[in-house]
Amino acid sequence: MKVLVIGPGGREHAIVRSLLADPSVTEVHAAPGNAGIARDVTCHALNTTDPVAATALATELGVDLVVVGPEAPLAAGVADALREAGFDVFGPSQEAAKLEASKAFAKEVMAEAGVPTAMARVAATSEEAADALDAFGAPYVVKDDGLAAGKGVVVTSDRAEALAHAEACFAAGGTVVIEEFLDGPEVSVFVIADGTNAVALSPAQDFKRIFNDDEGPNTGGMGAYTPLPWLPAGFTEEVMERVALPTLRTMARRGTPFVGVLYCGLAVTSRGLRVIEFNARFGDPETQPVLARLKTPLGRVLKAAARGELDTIEALSWDPRTAVGVVVASHGYPGTVRTGDVITGVEAAEALDAVSVFHAGTASNEAGELVSAGGRVLAVVALGEDLAAARAAAYEGVAAIDLPGSQHRTDIALKAANGEIVLGGAQGAVEQEAQGAQEAQRGFQTEVLELPGWRHIYSGKVRDLYEPEDASITDRVLVVASDRISAYDFVLSTEIPDKGAILTQLSLWWFEQLADVPNHVISTDVPEAVKGRAMVCKRLDMYPIECIARGYLTGSGLAEYNADGTVSGQELPAGLVDGSRLDPAIFTPSAKAEVGEHDENITYAQMVERVGESVSADLRELTLKVYSEAERIARERGVILADTKVEFGAAPATGTITLGDEVLTPDSSRFWDAAEYEPGHAQPSFDKQFVRDWLTSAESGWDKASGEEPPALPADVVERTRARYVEAYERLTGRTFQA
Repeated sequence: MKVLVIGPGGREHAIVRSLLADPSVTEVHAAPGNAGIARDVTCHALNTTDPVAATALATELGVDLVVVGPEAPLAAGVADALREAGFDVFGPSQEAAKLEASKAFAKEVMAEAGVPTAMARVAATSEEAADALDAFGAPYVVKDDGLAAGKGVVVTSDRAEALAHAEACFAAGGTVVIEEFLDGPEVSVFVIADGTNAVALSPAQDFKRIFNDDEGPNTGGMGAYTPLPWLPAGFTEEVMERVALPTLRTMARRGTPFVGVLYCGLAVTSRGLRVIEFNARFGDPETQPVLARLKTPLGRVLKAAARGELDTIEALSWDPRTAVGVVVASHGYPGTVRTGDVITGVEAAEALDAVSVFHAGTASNEAGELVSAGGRVLAVVALGEDLAAARAAAYEGVAAIDLPGSQHRTDIALKAANGEIVLGGAQGAVEQEAQGAQEAQRGFQTEVLELPGWRHIYSGKVRDLYEPEDASITDRVLVVASDRISAYDFVLSTEIPDKGAILTQLSLWWFEQLADVPNHVISTDVPEAVKGRAMVCKRLDMYPIECIARGYLTGSGLAEYNADGTVSGQELPAGLVDGSRLDPAIFTPSAKAEVGEHDENITYAQMVERVGESVSADLRELTLKVYSEAERIARERGVILADTKVEFGAAPATGTITLGDEVLTPDSSRFWDAAEYEPGHAQPSFDKQFVRDWLTSAESGWDKASGEEPPALPADVVERTRARYVEAYERLTGRTFQA
């Protein structure tokens, strides 16, 4: 097999070296390559973004496979031209490469696929950028929407710096994506895809900033290592099930199958796995250590992917050793770099045991000397029995090389080697009540139950979540409803007996009535200690949206209407009063709030900015469907469903939008007695109104503006509230509640 590798950098040098080690590869060419690649194979001059020239070169050489390395030729359609000419090509089409070329497009695809990622807004003006920065708060994350060679991202606590980066992108004719900040360590996973099938390579971690301790400006990457001993078991499988495969299925469904490397840039956050960004090619410098460990012949893998035959190859084989790569950069990088400096010692470095040197920004001068020709010049990669040994060998290789004025980080993989990387409680999946920042939970202590086979992972205002103790089971959680009750952002010290059981049984009844809407319930086979108030549920990637349907005007909707005649930006007829029926019902989303804040009412257009047009339309349709069916059922029982809040998530394995959390209970919905309904004033509700009324009465002696915790509820308020919950359950279901 004769192979042409297109690209000039360290990534391409690593690919060339791996291809040369493949017995099925008879000849390798590179274009344009660099001085180091030219020492290994024949290099050819090429404008890599010229599809016609690339096709002509491949034709002239008569190659069997073309590997397109960098992002720029992919975005220019080089892979498309080569495929049209009949070549097997490893690299995505121009349309598929938009996953990297446009961050906004990638967000749209992720939303459609149900892939967990940061909430984001696209901004095209300074005003839009300022609004988005204020909405998400510090630390600020601003990304150039287009290609920026890994350096178009600013993460800062300085609002002025963030806005200045956005304005610089606008001045260059671009747009920006502004995101919520994701905590936790970052991980890179390369997924080789053939349009239908996919296989993941070993996860790696790179180091973006120029100086030790992640200080200084972003770069294209100053080093990387693999594998990552601190990742939880099953991490790669989780990435495939929840990120890569849903994305690839969505791309195929759109008519743009992805063939090449889907680079998944991930954050392992305190709220679970999140995608930072996608790239459409191997990453540099992660490729160098990753391929250094790959024992499976690379040429056969890339050829199979190019031909749609990945399902025919054997499982990948890996060197058990650890690989660490350290980048040597030019003077001035990542600013104005100095080039032309003579490099010596590369041969001495490669003479060391298990050390390789990959060239990126190198050239030969007129005297035939190796000189620097770019920002990142070399990557020194070493294999070792563990991280400490690999680090020592890599830095020994760096020490053997002399490049005047050069710079490199001395802490690549150091924290991992010292066992200092902490996942911060990340569970490896987004829990039903843990999407977004955990709400303030003032005034209560959660009793953590010891449940056989389950481990506690999270407590919300009224629900507790447990995951299986068996780490191989990653697709489910146990949702336990407590008897806790909240009001005015406090969880009260007094509980309402049987409330958890009532809410669970009512939710289960509603899930039965709404059988044509996919829901998250797996079973009610739960430990005896929580029987009747717990459900085993699918783990979902929850959308960061509260989906609210309003069939009657009241509450916060009434307040907005009285102020400007709209609800969530939707104009309503004049003359409506508290309790006026809205026919048809309206959809009014809200966004999940930051810690201690109220959820933010948003317009549909703002929702689209967060989760994309396709998902927004589906969520709106499903929410109104749930409301319409439930309102009819409730009315038949003499109960009015005034409004309801539902939440949806994407099933990780399929991407199916799924109804989660509780549904249509007095805690999430406003139920009124139809016989007592009279527009023009507040209606009595089947909920915790007794609690709210008592807390704000003179009898309680509590000032809700004081910031102090509310007092304990008196027995009569507890009993009347419990009775109201029971009445709601019995009126709706027609069943007698059994405590």
